[in-house]
Amino acid sequence: MKARAVTNFASQFGVNLSLNPELVVEKNGRFYFVNEALKPLLVRKDFFYAGVFLGKAKEGKFFPSFNLLSMLAQRGAHRIVVERKAAWLFICGRPILAQSVLQVFGSGKKNMHVLVLNEFGECLGFGRIVGNLNVKGGMDEVAVRNVSDVGDFLRRER
Repeated sequence: MKARAVTNFASQFGVNLSLNPELVVEKNGRFYFVNEALKPLLVRKDFFYAGVFLGKAKEGKFFPSFNLLSMLAQRGAHRIVVERKAAWLFICGRPILAQSVLQVFGSGKKNMHVLVLNEFGECLGFGRIVGNLNVKGGMDEVAVRNVSDVGDFLRRER
């Protein structure tokens, strides 16, 4: 049951993520993926951090970690690759314009979640498709709205 929040989130990206529920540990709404050697040490639940942080659940909504997003990207999730300038703007919280999309992996249908990768294959975050991803020829149409990106942590530090 604990792994369900994580696997349900992964399914939004077209990934059937199968995690051994025995190796998913939940503490205060935060989910961790641990190995079999670490699992017996976590019996008392007085740990701060263990294994790989997958994300947290708050008020019925799941907020993924960037570890989880990278795992999804490696497993063939719906994703787009964007040019360098668009990658920087996305990290700054901006949406992705259709003209900035270099490649689309997956169906790319409207209202779907999609991972955003830079030219080097690094996962920068994810967004929701709101426009046509295949528009070429200088269109300034917003294609993907930013939902979460790696720059969020720095913006919260103000």
